[in-house]
Amino acid sequence: MLIDARRLDEGQLIQTEICMIGGGAAGITLAMELENRGIDACLLESGGLEPDADTLDLYRGENAGLPYVFADGCRSRFLGGSSNCWGGWCRPLDEWDFMRRDWVPRSGWPFGRSELTPYYERAHRILKLGPPNFAPDFWEAAIGRSDVRRIPLASTRIADTISQFSPPVRFGLDYGAELRAAKHVKTYLHANAVDIETDPAARAVTRIQVKTLSGRTVWVRARMYVLAAGGIENARLLLASNKAQPSGLGNGNDLVGRYFMDHPRLMFGSVRFAEGWARNKLYDSKYHYQNTAVSAHGTCIASQFALTPEVQKEEGLLNSRVWFVSLFPGEGTESVQALVRCYLRLSRADEMGHKLSRDILAILSDPYNAARFAIARMFQPRSFIKDVKLQAIVEPAPDPESRVMLSNLRDSLGMPRARVQWRLGSLVSRTFNRTFEIFSEELQQRGIALVKPDAPLDGEDWPGHLEGTWHHMGTTRMHDSPKEGVVDRNCRVHGMTNLYVAGSSVFPTAGANFPTLTLVALAYRLVERLENELKQPDSVATQTPAPVARTSLRRAAD
Repeated sequence: MLIDARRLDEGQLIQTEICMIGGGAAGITLAMELENRGIDACLLESGGLEPDADTLDLYRGENAGLPYVFADGCRSRFLGGSSNCWGGWCRPLDEWDFMRRDWVPRSGWPFGRSELTPYYERAHRILKLGPPNFAPDFWEAAIGRSDVRRIPLASTRIADTISQFSPPVRFGLDYGAELRAAKHVKTYLHANAVDIETDPAARAVTRIQVKTLSGRTVWVRARMYVLAAGGIENARLLLASNKAQPSGLGNGNDLVGRYFMDHPRLMFGSVRFAEGWARNKLYDSKYHYQNTAVSAHGTCIASQFALTPEVQKEEGLLNSRVWFVSLFPGEGTESVQALVRCYLRLSRADEMGHKLSRDILAILSDPYNAARFAIARMFQPRSFIKDVKLQAIVEPAPDPESRVMLSNLRDSLGMPRARVQWRLGSLVSRTFNRTFEIFSEELQQRGIALVKPDAPLDGEDWPGHLEGTWHHMGTTRMHDSPKEGVVDRNCRVHGMTNLYVAGSSVFPTAGANFPTLTLVALAYRLVERLENELKQPDSVATQTPAPVARTSLRRAAD
């Protein structure tokens, strides 16, 4: 059932078994699986069924580190969360991403990748991916095209890897009907969790205070609670819930909000291919992104190159991915940016802040650049490709000074806004440098291409074209010790009996891959933990709640 929280009675108490905060990929995965298991639960979503400016404003805050945009254009605050503006990239983390590496301080998960294998397979289904096979030769053979073929670079230093594309799934749109028809899970829209109340010792959550932008306050009491609001908002809500524990819930060791990670991305050099290797769709992001020509088994794919784990260990580097990017005429102009936004609308992407009419006007005001870009994108005439560059994403190293804090500014609900300090250290810059160097050397040695390099990064001043990928991770990191992590291996907040965290904020290390597949797998794993906890006779979660408050049908928007 979908319920508009703005129509509930003032002060109403909602009671259930499990309360989840955040209606994005993790929260909706949890909700649908709890529904399948017949477990009563409620899902609190800040927004509605469509984007609106007032709700989006709740994401805005202060930037205190590297230039970093973390609200407008990179997150969506309505049912489906950031899946509404997601590109669909999916790949599991590499095995070594879970391992402790001596050259990467604070690296390692409490368990290996094999722990997530069965959950990865289930995540494929909800994300509408192809078979859980990421072997490059499998996909090359299945596609069977001369312009989609592997570049023979595999060696002791370089490996090629495969990513799959979700359509992409927009969780609110794709699974809204299931949520509406749910009998055990109630989804409350326009319901902003603003405070997590606990017992005096801050050991157990007792209820959640929920406010709407229309001025209504309601409460939720459950046996168990799950934060699934994203890497910034999870930390923000824990820090702001400071009545019983002045430093914030779960923050006895000053770890909540620390270790904020995002994948940094940079372009580099200029690539000149040897005859026969230009315009290979498999490795160029302009051609492989959601391209049915690069697909098999009903799934679009892409390939990227990576440094092998042996090279990472030998040279003391982080994980990374590198690929090619063709540059087309008109890139960077207003008309081309508007054209790209129109294309994204076809994939149902959230384009909050950009009106379709204004984008169409921008295209019509400069049809020359828009047409040349479209022709280059669709037909790939060699003369239209201005340049080809390398692009890489590098694993962020865990850094306690890269963090989410509370600002002195407050939003319209009275909550402190987020203050984000994104930091990247010398290990990241050195990994960028060596990734580009090694890859360029391999291209030249194999006679595939020559790379005219840019100046290497100096480890101090980052270039202006550095950007994040809006993968907010690490702020409630997982570790067996409460002195090293906010949650334990089961995603329960250390020192608390009934508060859990879902999503990529629990990642101790982030790899160089896309987080969605892993965070969905973790959500499936968490459901099993929650169900088992509800069955334990000595658990706080098994204490019998008061009778469930019934929502008036005349006020419920189903």
